[in-house]
This record gives sequence, C-alpha cells and structure tokens, in this order.
Amino acid sequence: MSNPTPLQSGIAGACPRCGTRTLFDGPVHFADRCRACNLDYASFNVGDGPAAFLTLIIGALVVALALTVELALKPPFWVHFLLWIPFTAAAVVFGLRVGKGVLLSLEYRNAAREGRIKEDRPVDEEPDG
Repeated sequence: MSNPTPLQSGIAGACPRCGTRTLFDGPVHFADRCRACNLDYASFNVGDGPAAFLTLIIGALVVALALTVELALKPPFWVHFLLWIPFTAAAVVFGLRVGKGVLLSLEYRNAAREGRIKEDRPVDEEPDG
C-alpha cells in the first residue's frame, strides 16, 4: 500500500509515507520510526486529542447500548459487567489506534509543525492581515 489515505493509515497501522504496517510498536504505542522507509514517528505530536473524543463517543455508545439491553432483556447485573467492560476496553484500544494513526498521517500529509509567535518571524517578513 503506497501513500495510504489517513483513514487507511489509521486502520491498518500503516506508515503514512510508504504504507508498510510499521506505525505501532504495541497496542496503542507508536514505533520510534518506520522500519521500511525510516520515517521518524517521534517527530510527530498527536497529543491527547483522540482520547478525549473517544471518551465521549464510546461512553455515550456504551451507556445507550447498556440501557437498551437493560430495558429490553432485564438481565442480571453481572451480565452488564461481562458485556460492557470487555466491549469498552476493545473499543478504546481500537479507537485509539485508529485515531492516533489518522492524526499522525494528517500531520505528515499536511506537513504540520508547531506555530511561531510574532516575534519569531524574520524582520523582512510582513505580518498577516
């Protein structure tokens, strides 16, 4: 897979440059660099953005599903533990892999870098606006 889309990169754990599945070193931990093309993953800063969105999205999904199961089937309380703890853990791990992979791929594709404050701009450069 050469030049994967950000979504393909996130789902497959593929390097955004060469498409080799080398993005992750663990379940949600980035590798230091791509073993195929030597792209340095440590230079990217994904941050905690995916975790914040996943907390809200997966939390709402689990609550809605748990309420639906409770109202429709009325299972014993321990059944909810057996259903929702593994489901939540799997959804968070999968969602973090996809979210972090997509954000890293977007950073690579858009050549995103940290912003500069006004004083860092060269003297001959005109200010925006």
